[in-house]
Amino acid sequence: MLGEVRTVRRGGRPDGDDRAPNVLREYALLADGYRGALVGPDGNVSWLCAPGWADSPVFSSLLGGPGDYLVTPANQRFVWGGHYEPGSLVWVSRWVTTSGIIECREALLFPAERQRVMLLRQIRALDQDALVRVRLDPQADFGRAPVREVRRDGPLWWARSGGLHLRHSGGEPLGPTSDGPLCGELRVPAGGRHDLVLEISAQPFTDEPPDPAESWRTTEFSWRRSVPPLAGGPAQRDAVFAYAVLRGLTRPGGGMVAAATTSLPERALAGRNYDYRYAWLRDQSLAGRAAGLIGRYDLLDDAVAFLTERVLDDGDRLSPAYTVDGGPVPQERRLESLPGYPGAAPRVGNWIGTQLQLDVFGEILLLLAAAGQHDRLDDTSWRALKLTADIIRDRWCQPDSGIWELPARQWTHSKLMCVAGLRAAAQVAPDGLAGRWVSLADAILADAAGHGLHPSGRWQRAYDDGRVDAALLFPGIRGALPQGDPRTEATRQAVLADLECDGYLYRFRPDSRPLGDAEGAFLLCGFAAALAAWQAGDVVEANRWFERNRAACGPPGLFTEEYDVQQRQLRANLPQAFVHALMLETAVSLGQAAPCRPPR
Repeated sequence: MLGEVRTVRRGGRPDGDDRAPNVLREYALLADGYRGALVGPDGNVSWLCAPGWADSPVFSSLLGGPGDYLVTPANQRFVWGGHYEPGSLVWVSRWVTTSGIIECREALLFPAERQRVMLLRQIRALDQDALVRVRLDPQADFGRAPVREVRRDGPLWWARSGGLHLRHSGGEPLGPTSDGPLCGELRVPAGGRHDLVLEISAQPFTDEPPDPAESWRTTEFSWRRSVPPLAGGPAQRDAVFAYAVLRGLTRPGGGMVAAATTSLPERALAGRNYDYRYAWLRDQSLAGRAAGLIGRYDLLDDAVAFLTERVLDDGDRLSPAYTVDGGPVPQERRLESLPGYPGAAPRVGNWIGTQLQLDVFGEILLLLAAAGQHDRLDDTSWRALKLTADIIRDRWCQPDSGIWELPARQWTHSKLMCVAGLRAAAQVAPDGLAGRWVSLADAILADAAGHGLHPSGRWQRAYDDGRVDAALLFPGIRGALPQGDPRTEATRQAVLADLECDGYLYRFRPDSRPLGDAEGAFLLCGFAAALAAWQAGDVVEANRWFERNRAACGPPGLFTEEYDVQQRQLRANLPQAFVHALMLETAVSLGQAAPCRPPR
């Protein structure tokens, strides 16, 4: 995906401040499963937590911190573009200057080590000699730990920051300046290239510095092996890229972060900005099922393993979210040391841990049932499936916080997702269990019909709230009700009539304000509208919803949770994994992207 053209003055920013943040649509993601970095259009790595997703960042200028890593054209104006190399998270920044074209190839080494980060940057002068400016200014702990113990040995540079060890290679002409501990300019001859490698480790370095060429070969080969090709379709490239994003956000054998960032605002100065560097079970269920649709099972297996362990460890005390290692999410706290991304004060941690979200149990059953249909459930996961059904049996009557993490009520969506999960589980269960689970699903459905059905014949938000909610599209999509049940179509029509605007869908109306005043359109809901239209047999409308919502990204192709329809801007944390997951599922379901081999 080629980047948009944007005129930039010397220093890389219109205002001359190359540490100031960009609008979210301009950032690219580098990720290796253990952590992720954001690269801005001026070549500034402004966000990187190390060594893991939820650790404090070494580069935090995204949130107003002092740490960053800049590689940008020097002493000349330029316009910016860029693209991902096919089937990977290898990003190529591209700058057209007044004298030539410069590219910088960027990636995190893949596959990666858990306690060690390797950031690869390769500067290329395509047609003329290139002069680039470099600033490496690592400051761990949200900028509170400047570098210390700095030493040089020719092209190698070592330092400490907080509890981390740093090593940089390829920066021979660089040195300390008032701008940072390793700064200066590099000249690359026409047609040449220059490699920079930054390593960040929780342990001291005892090995030789890496060979950049070998590191690049390893990364290229590993991405080719990890991301499946697709057979074709109009959205083939976007679907492959969505899979690459999900792979990059998923710890090998572990959890998938909801997003790589924290504290990016859903709405400026509204107090709705959260830390999404944790693994939401619902999100990983969506990602695992979407991956299974294209006949590639590593993400499905990771999701099954992670959710199985969480269910068996915590049972009816299951949290909606965990760290990617399976630990508890820390309590939310305000970061007083940083100003934050404009419009929001920075926070770390999340208050999600103590909530009951009943629909999560239905989502777990849907994932495990999908794995069973692919013959990928072992005895341990079968135990988790049975335990999840038992928990639903014991707790389905209780109020919960629901998919939108609101105060506890009898949310209709939560009940119906349990119905969908039980019906899916019954399809892969022995007769005795299947019969019990179908009976339980029927009982929950009857209760929902008695208390959560609007007089007009559609489902309503909650037993005590007659409004519509876009989340109510999902039970019909997931099989809670028989195909053709009139309540499903009545709900779909009501949701579209009340919550659609300009081809995008909002979650619900929080108050009497017009749609878009309180929050952005929810891209997850837009793709759900496409799937619901497809299920209803409206092929044209399904594709219209799909195309409209898959365009709601920036030049790199990343989605956030919300989309500001009026301003055409991305809102909230970046990238939002569950949006990429549902985009992938929708592309395959609509035939917009075809697997090379059909899933079993």
